[in-house]
Amino acid sequence: MKKLYISIIALALTATGGCKKFLEQPPDQRTQINTVDKVAELLTSAYAEANYIPFMESASDNAVDKGPAYNDKDRFVTLPFYWRDNNDFDNDSPINYWNSSYTAIASANEALAAIERAEDKSAYMPYKGEALLARAYAHFMLVNIFSKVYDPAGANNSPGIPYVTTPETVVLGQYTRGTVASVYAQIEKDLTEGLPLIKDNAYKVVKYHFNLAAAHAFAARFYLFKQEYTKVIEHASAVSSGNNFATILRPWNTRYLNYTGEELRTNFTRASEPSTLLLVETASSWARTTAPRYGFGQEILAVFNRRNVSGAFYSYGLYTTGGVPHYSLLKWNEYFVKTSQNATIGFPYTIVPVLTADEVLLNRAEAYAATGQNALALADLNTFYSTRGEDYDASAHEITLAKIATFYGTTDVKAGLISNILEFKKIEFLGEGLRWLDILRYKLPVTHNVLGVRGEIADAMVLGAEDPRRLFQLPTQATLSGLELNPR
Repeated sequence: MKKLYISIIALALTATGGCKKFLEQPPDQRTQINTVDKVAELLTSAYAEANYIPFMESASDNAVDKGPAYNDKDRFVTLPFYWRDNNDFDNDSPINYWNSSYTAIASANEALAAIERAEDKSAYMPYKGEALLARAYAHFMLVNIFSKVYDPAGANNSPGIPYVTTPETVVLGQYTRGTVASVYAQIEKDLTEGLPLIKDNAYKVVKYHFNLAAAHAFAARFYLFKQEYTKVIEHASAVSSGNNFATILRPWNTRYLNYTGEELRTNFTRASEPSTLLLVETASSWARTTAPRYGFGQEILAVFNRRNVSGAFYSYGLYTTGGVPHYSLLKWNEYFVKTSQNATIGFPYTIVPVLTADEVLLNRAEAYAATGQNALALADLNTFYSTRGEDYDASAHEITLAKIATFYGTTDVKAGLISNILEFKKIEFLGEGLRWLDILRYKLPVTHNVLGVRGEIADAMVLGAEDPRRLFQLPTQATLSGLELNPR
């Protein structure tokens, strides 16, 4: 039938010469990615339109059980709390994040292929940089979600994830997972090649693209996983070349403190926020997931109700929804996109700041602590806390090695500094999913207590350092492309 079909088309073209020139034209000129503007437009799709927060946050120790009287019907929250596989294709599931990430990677690869075809590549260079950074970031998140965490002292020969570098040309391609080591090597290759090409003036709204600060922030996170601390410090410092981090951190104890709840939700994810380095638009219900059974509860709230290492309290915008014990941080504002102008139905979106100056500063503090540069680590911690402390007083609330030793009960200076940094990150990124990355890096155990009808602990579940459930499961459909699933 294929031969017959081709023969008929050939005969028709021969018999109707007048149609030949018309049929030689592409049906839609936009499908030809042959200008700088078209490449730039294509790269708006090089960021996964999916949210990792619901399953990463729910699997972490930032989620607690509030008891059987509360709603546990949201599978995208409940299943990761129990560290069970979620085979749903719905928004906010690991499978949706996998699929959306590879869709984003495909866009980056199409853009790179179009740039490679261009005769004069000079005007394309900033977009080549963006494509390489977007591709590296997507693979970085995938390998840390679906594979074993990178071990700087190990062989890292466990299965990684497919690192796709060329456009898809077949319906069902065959891939291999490679190794964690090979994926990290390719990420670093894309990162180091792409970063010098980034130009902020290439974009109208800089923070929805891999701008220079975001690229350095991603590099700092990447090298923190590799424990290459000199590079962490180098890239983190480049985010604020004058070391003026205090002016670009989230102002929790000043401007944010004076906002109403609605104002805070509106401003938290605005591109105009100095702390925000990269924003990603995600098709997600996370902003409306305010009162699930498993999430931010009273055990987590206790951290805010005690004095911290400084001797004072944290200043954050907290509120209850549906009454105690449902607590939330005033971070998320839903954007509802209607299916048409006159429609009453549509899809919820949550804008996520995936890279921030706040994370960068704490990553640098950790790198300083790891390399014995204690004074610089303390300086970063105090800069960070100056924008978080309630009624902050620089002299009274200064964080010192002595305070850290007393508060964390250790004479090990490095261990104390790291404990302080990890606590600050746990609290700062509550509801943002990033605690899971620290749990992976430090192989921290996670305990989830399941409550009975009287509020008693009916089951104490523990996720150990080597538990295979720390790796989220690949989509079962990935086996059709030759990929092995994670062990269970």
